[in-house]
Amino acid sequence: MNEWPNGWSGDQSGNRYGHGSGSAEPEGARAMRQVRRDAGPGYQRSEPPLPPSMSPRGGAAVPPQQSQGYDDAYDGYNTGQVYGGGRGGGGGYDDGDGRAGRPRPRWGKRIKWTVITLVAVLAVTSVATYFWADGKLRRKVDLSKVIDRPETGDGTNYLIVGSDSREGMTAAQKRKLHTGSAEGKRTDSMMILHDGSNGPTLISLPRDSDVEIPTFVGSDSGKKYQGTGRHTKLNAAYAEDGPELLVRTVEYNTKLHIDHYVEIGFAGFANIVDAIGGVEMDLPKAIKDRDSGADFPAGKQTLNGQQALAYVRTRHAFAQQDLDRTKNQQKFLATLASQTATPATVLNPFKLYPTMSAGLDTLVVDKDMSLWSLGEMFFAMKGVTGGEGKSMNMPVSGSNGGNLVWDKTKLAQLVQQLNNDEKVTVSSN
Repeated sequence: MNEWPNGWSGDQSGNRYGHGSGSAEPEGARAMRQVRRDAGPGYQRSEPPLPPSMSPRGGAAVPPQQSQGYDDAYDGYNTGQVYGGGRGGGGGYDDGDGRAGRPRPRWGKRIKWTVITLVAVLAVTSVATYFWADGKLRRKVDLSKVIDRPETGDGTNYLIVGSDSREGMTAAQKRKLHTGSAEGKRTDSMMILHDGSNGPTLISLPRDSDVEIPTFVGSDSGKKYQGTGRHTKLNAAYAEDGPELLVRTVEYNTKLHIDHYVEIGFAGFANIVDAIGGVEMDLPKAIKDRDSGADFPAGKQTLNGQQALAYVRTRHAFAQQDLDRTKNQQKFLATLASQTATPATVLNPFKLYPTMSAGLDTLVVDKDMSLWSLGEMFFAMKGVTGGEGKSMNMPVSGSNGGNLVWDKTKLAQLVQQLNNDEKVTVSSN
């Protein structure tokens, strides 16, 4: 039995087909393994019968050979198409005309380098933004000048102050924002924000609170002023010797350690609101106050910077002027933080940078305040309205000469819970 493909012979006697023949009949062709004729199943080959001279020896039938992607016999035609690795081996692919094309793109490597580039750009941008923002912080308050301080507790306590500073405002801006033209600055609102493991707690301190001015060291003179037991309104401490005396007075009357001080003026507050496109508020009833410029109907509405400032300064429209105003201030500030810390603002540089710039330009903080601490304060403020926080007024028990007297029993319990970082159970009156 012949083990060679059709057209080949294992005969060693010299009767090898395909090497020329003197016969009148055409020479039998060798099978060309590199020539592909049938592309796949279903291809019907019509082959001419072998001449008698090429018939198997002795009449034995040659078993059919299995097609392996090429014709078993040459029929006189050659397609010329040769399958192989192309030029130079196997680095490219056949582009259809027998020549090797460009190497196939390595998508995995491209994707990897694209990701690395994006991460690098994001890292550089983040670092640049950090140093830009850090350089704009106005670290003016030196808490090391505050004497006889209470022991620190668990969590972080921020004293947040809204002042009526008109610094940098033009006469037209003062008229527009209804701020008046008083010299100097006073505290228009004061709050303690405690950020701890049991959620944030925001406590408003009415500016008409009755407090004792303790012994203190002058922030500029360095001179020690002995306390005389004098009682006055809380905002008078700020007017008398600035933020350092205000912190000293709050700590002395509450026995709560203040870790950081944050103050923002009228112009900065209004600019932040405008930078984020306004703050949506749902007012339970209409508000009208000629002194602050507030004139709002009840219901949902978006307040711009001017309107927002009028809203948080309104007091004459309420029965309990100072207490009701502090509730509105808490509600607005928490809503402002909640609507600012959204992907639409944080991921949009056209909103993020103007918002940060508007706040940082007028923000005054203590010398130990970092951007990280400021960010923690911001998100703690947002958490007040997120369900895990609590907002309240300082509990009061009565009044003294028109000033609100704090409830000493509830105050002691409140401070103990804050110092131990416990869940606050004390409520306002």
